Amino acid sequence: MSIIHIISDLHLSQDRADLTALFTQYMNDFATKSEKLYVLGDLFEVWIGDDCLANDINDEDSTFYQNVISQFKNYSDNIGELFFMHGNRDFLIGEMFEKATGGKILPEPFFFYHNDKQTALMHGDSLCTDDKEYQEFRAMVRNQVWQKEFLSLPKEKRIEIATGLREQSKDAQKEKTSEIMDVNQDSVIEFIRENNVDQLIHGHTHRQDTHHYEIGKNKMTRHVLADWGNQGFYLELNDCKIITNYFP
Repeated sequence: MSIIHIISDLHLSQDRADLTALFTQYMNDFATKSEKLYVLGDLFEVWIGDDCLANDINDEDSTFYQNVISQFKNYSDNIGELFFMHGNRDFLIGEMFEKATGGKILPEPFFFYHNDKQTALMHGDSLCTDDKEYQEFRAMVRNQVWQKEFLSLPKEKRIEIATGLREQSKDAQKEKTSEIMDVNQDSVIEFIRENNVDQLIHGHTHRQDTHHYEIGKNKMTRHVLADWGNQGFYLELNDCKIITNYFP
């Protein structure tokens, strides 16, 4: 039986040892049962560039990142195929990360067939179109000119900017309703129609659920992945069905 795992929104960071422990547990006990692993963004709380992998940021950060990278490399070398998608926290993951993990960075959206159903993978933030302020920010940081200028800055300056942006984001979220920060249903339906999608899988909103749509005579499904906190989460796609899995 072919088994695919999909995860997102781990938000791993040096100061969250609990999340790193969950990740290690997942990679050792659950990921080993899959043949393909897709990570749909926000693997890290922040990623200021692939030189995060260098040893000259500081020893603790280097050890943290190398631990995560080595576990992915073990997966790609010995277990299955590994794929990544950019999130709103780690959109600067690039070729060096790709090479170090043995994985492949996918375009967004990414399409494939699962059990004869056209399936789309996304991080999900592009569907939150009611949040105009965020969409403007997203367009800015996904711009190649902005990224090139940001990556040319010293690491310490990038860390300072990233920290400031995170704080601004937290403050802005306090002023927004949960509905604004969720996906826009019209945007979801438009995406499904334009791409003839039977199944849409995404993260970002941290609202794990399965939504069903009837568009004309066609029935579609949207699977929302959970973020990681007190427990981990992965979606399993096998030859029969799609299964949601939590683990403590």
